[in-house]
Amino acid sequence: MRGDAQNSGMTPVPIGSNIAHRLALAKPHLADFFMTESPSAHRIAENDDVAVALRDLAAAEVVSLTGRSITLREAIPRGHKFALRAIAAKEEIRKYGAPIGRALAAIDAGAHVHSHNLATQLTGADSYQYQPQAAPPRSTAHTSQTFMGYRRADGNVGTRNEIWILCTVGCVARTAERIARQATQRFQHPVYAFPHQFGCSQLGGDLDRTRRLIAALACHPNAGGALVIGLGCESNQLDKLLTEIPAQRRNRIRAFAAQQTTDETEEGLRLVGELVHSAQNDRREACSLSDLVIGVKCGGSDGLSGISANPLVGRIADRVTQAGGSAILTEIPEIFGAEHQLMSRARNAEVFASLAALVSDFKNYYLRNQQPVHENPSPGNIAGGITTLEEKSLGAVQKGGHATVTDVLRYAEPRRYAGLSVLEAPGNDGISSTALVASGATIVLFTTGRGTPLGFPAPTLKISSNSALAKSKPHWIDFDAGRALSGESPDVLADEFLAQIVAVASGAKARNEENEEREIAIWKDGVTL
Repeated sequence: MRGDAQNSGMTPVPIGSNIAHRLALAKPHLADFFMTESPSAHRIAENDDVAVALRDLAAAEVVSLTGRSITLREAIPRGHKFALRAIAAKEEIRKYGAPIGRALAAIDAGAHVHSHNLATQLTGADSYQYQPQAAPPRSTAHTSQTFMGYRRADGNVGTRNEIWILCTVGCVARTAERIARQATQRFQHPVYAFPHQFGCSQLGGDLDRTRRLIAALACHPNAGGALVIGLGCESNQLDKLLTEIPAQRRNRIRAFAAQQTTDETEEGLRLVGELVHSAQNDRREACSLSDLVIGVKCGGSDGLSGISANPLVGRIADRVTQAGGSAILTEIPEIFGAEHQLMSRARNAEVFASLAALVSDFKNYYLRNQQPVHENPSPGNIAGGITTLEEKSLGAVQKGGHATVTDVLRYAEPRRYAGLSVLEAPGNDGISSTALVASGATIVLFTTGRGTPLGFPAPTLKISSNSALAKSKPHWIDFDAGRALSGESPDVLADEFLAQIVAVASGAKARNEENEEREIAIWKDGVTL
């Protein structure tokens, strides 16, 4: 149920000179840094040592930035970095106003800065101190904005009124899909199945996560009703799963075990018919932005994501949370190196401690498995111009805007408070996006520089970091944030994008819905029997 947590008063405190403290001081909120320089390249913060190419730049090309000219030593691909000054070996290199690694060798002004001469400084677990920043001024500019949503008995508001079919175990995944196809035709109502391959031979935390996730999805406000299909002999027993569903949602839940019925397809159709009968009486009503829950996510990022698409989503997160609504940020490994900025925005010491514990737990998870904490970025990220995890993280946290962090959620835990929540999940697109929906996101804002057709149970709006992607994949991309790179006003773009979000929340289809791209993925990290 949505809470009304108030931001506690925060006063700035002196911050020391180490990397962690300087990261906390840095202000890489790119909503404040949109194009004021050359259309060929962009320097994000005044003290940055690198600029980002906004198009493919040729060797020996002269680039003008804030009154000075840089002659490029070599060709610089779009989204990649070049040095603005001579950098000594082992010297820190700054982007977003914060360190993104150290130089592996001396770098000349105008030279390409990438994995051949820049390396991460992240090594392992870290210690954190609570050093809050002052909360940003609250704006009421968008508090009167409304969308047409479905208000549920538990107080949450959905953007869809579908019937969802879920399964306890992969053995009945195809059964769920068959029932969904036939039910959609029979009842002329949107019915969707979300199959998976887990629920059997799972132990401990894996089994708990699978159970919690399925139960959370069954309670989602975008589902006017949910049918949960079990097999009967699986580890993820149906009866135990159903105990996790709150009483106020149970009248919209149906369930059965396939081993205990003669014809599982007809039984499923009968139960879906009951749910459709109830859901067809639901009506959209005017709801304020305080009822909206957005999940923010990036996937297939490039060197422009942290300049265009992520800051745009951050502006939307600010507008929604300032109106009393909610935003959920996840992908914990993709905040390593920038976590201090989120921690400094915790609404109180308790939230800070929870966030510090979550980040430390994730780092220790890698170390226990003998993996480096800096394994990110992915090959696609690197090809797009992102070099280190610090750089990727400093761009990724832009999606949270300036919002105060009001809560920290563990995997599949429901949202509790308005404001910005940080959710436990890995960086994997399918797992983290599914987790956002399970925790209550009724729309997912998914930024991308490389492109992906993926979609999830809630409408999944794709925001491209560059216009070339939007032009080449118009059937994937819902909004072109690359327009910011050509000098369009960030406020105008945010107004336009918020209007599109409101339209989708009110029933307009996202690209993933038009393409029938809807799926779930479950987090597994343990032993399988």
